[in-house]
Amino acid sequence: MRILQLHSNFIEYKPIQKEIATAEEAEKEEKRLEEIVVLFTAVEEGDNKSVAKKAINEVQAFLQKLKVNRILIYPYAHLSSNLAKSTEALKVVKAMEAYAKEKDIETYRAPFGWNKQFTISIKGHPLAEQSRTISPTEIKKEKEKVSEAVKAEEKLESFWYILQPDGKMIPVEEFNFKGQENLEKFAKYEITKVRASQQIPPHVILMKRLEIADYEPGSDPGNIRWYPKGRLIKSLLEQFVTAKAIEYGAMEVETPVMYDFQHPSLADYIDRFPARQYMLKSEDKELFLRFAACFGQFLMIHDTQFSYKHMPLKAYELTRYSFRREKSGEVVGLRRLRAFTMPDCHAFCTDLEQAKKEFIARFKLCIQVLEGIGLSKNDYETAIRFTKDFYEENKAFIASLAKIFGKPVLIEMWKERFFYFILKWDFNFVDNQDKAAALSTDQIDVENAKRYDITYVDEKGEKHHPLILHCSPSGAIERCVYALLEKAYKEQQDGKPPMLPLWLSPTQVRIIPMSDKYLEHSEKLANEIEAEYIRVDTDDRALTLQKRVREAEMEWIPYIIVVGQKEIESDVLPVRDRKAGKIRKMKLEELINEIEEIVKGKPFKPLPLPKHLSKRPQFYG
Repeated sequence: MRILQLHSNFIEYKPIQKEIATAEEAEKEEKRLEEIVVLFTAVEEGDNKSVAKKAINEVQAFLQKLKVNRILIYPYAHLSSNLAKSTEALKVVKAMEAYAKEKDIETYRAPFGWNKQFTISIKGHPLAEQSRTISPTEIKKEKEKVSEAVKAEEKLESFWYILQPDGKMIPVEEFNFKGQENLEKFAKYEITKVRASQQIPPHVILMKRLEIADYEPGSDPGNIRWYPKGRLIKSLLEQFVTAKAIEYGAMEVETPVMYDFQHPSLADYIDRFPARQYMLKSEDKELFLRFAACFGQFLMIHDTQFSYKHMPLKAYELTRYSFRREKSGEVVGLRRLRAFTMPDCHAFCTDLEQAKKEFIARFKLCIQVLEGIGLSKNDYETAIRFTKDFYEENKAFIASLAKIFGKPVLIEMWKERFFYFILKWDFNFVDNQDKAAALSTDQIDVENAKRYDITYVDEKGEKHHPLILHCSPSGAIERCVYALLEKAYKEQQDGKPPMLPLWLSPTQVRIIPMSDKYLEHSEKLANEIEAEYIRVDTDDRALTLQKRVREAEMEWIPYIIVVGQKEIESDVLPVRDRKAGKIRKMKLEELINEIEEIVKGKPFKPLPLPKHLSKRPQFYG
């Protein structure tokens, strides 16, 4: 079944003539309905009453968000080329109508089988236009083992607002998104929860063409192979985020990748965490692959003796890998994976006041981390999620987060707490398909210290359970690569040269000798540059100069130097600066100093491939 759902000011329609012999009887009179959600509906082959019920259940969830309780079911065959037989389609449409009325929804239905004339006025808010597909195969699918939190998340009733930096909170449907188009896209994505991708995202094409990463057909979907260039980029990001976490004061640890499903603390926690697990059996144990570093760190801190003097106590781990059985239709490229590298930092706090202070420090840290990676606040949006009770008691604190961010943020408010946390925020990158993916995040956990029996000793020598903050300073490392590639593609669409940040570029400088005659001098230059911890290579292939320059540009090489007789005779080099979009006359020392200044404070790794391009294999294409 395919539905186009439109929140409308009004619709006027009039049956004109019958299109099929089995059309219902209807009066040829015009009808007008106001303040209504119109469901243009195409019933497809295989649809049944279960599909009809699921469609109405999904619609009802949105009616609650829109504060509307009136629908018009409007048969509309033009949405599909795989239509059910008319007799079967009519049964399904009637089943939708009957079930909607059972659920106390004010329900109208346009006559089936007629050619109708209509006029419609659609509202302008982000929720006004929705499309959905309901498949009978999804309903029949064998139920997998999922946590109660996943089930709760799917049924979760949320109230959506926009919080401005001045502290004013506005219902999302009333907010003026002019100048905040990216936030509008993010809000629409979050509220509709349509995660599946219908097209190949630009970053997938780029990650293959640039020989960064690719799908691994010999593994489960959502597990990626990383080529040498991609492994370099990923490794540098891992080092950078880890260094920032340690600089923040976290102690780096390492914990196992699999755990006993029957462990009392773990079994209970799994049910509270909104993620699907990979399960496996070993001898007499049922195990699961971790989907975060929480289990190992909590079990470790349970065995640790500490007091209020050590707090906030901070532990950090770079999990390579965490595993989540994401839905197959949502697994795509580097945006949503089943195996991913997650920097995971927990802080154990004495009370809410200490937790709030630490929360703000980590919020600022995450902004700095993303900035260092190459993503400014213009590149992502913020969501803050909390219970209504927590908001009423902590309005100024929540408003301070929006003020620090300096832009309006999306608010998701819950009537009651479904998860182990009372407050969560996340930074979200919105890509070229208007899909969003969470990067940095943090949560205030009020359950797990008790669940794992984690205690600290206060000033009086008494034991208490701490609050726990769960933070990923960057989000999954793979998602950082996804965001950088999608950002580069956006910049290309705006007429700018696409490129990675200089510190992450596998080759930072490429030297191209005009002919073999200048190869020796090119290698001398390369050795001088390499000695300063700069990644440099030499294109010594028997190709035309034009082709080698073009290929260097296609690889997004930041600096290209063509070497000929003039360069041998002079100490000035013609440097093709990709970012500046021009050839600059520079001395070698000037170029080295410029690169060192740009990459200052970032980790370094040597070139991951042979220095001569003639010696390199081709990994893709």
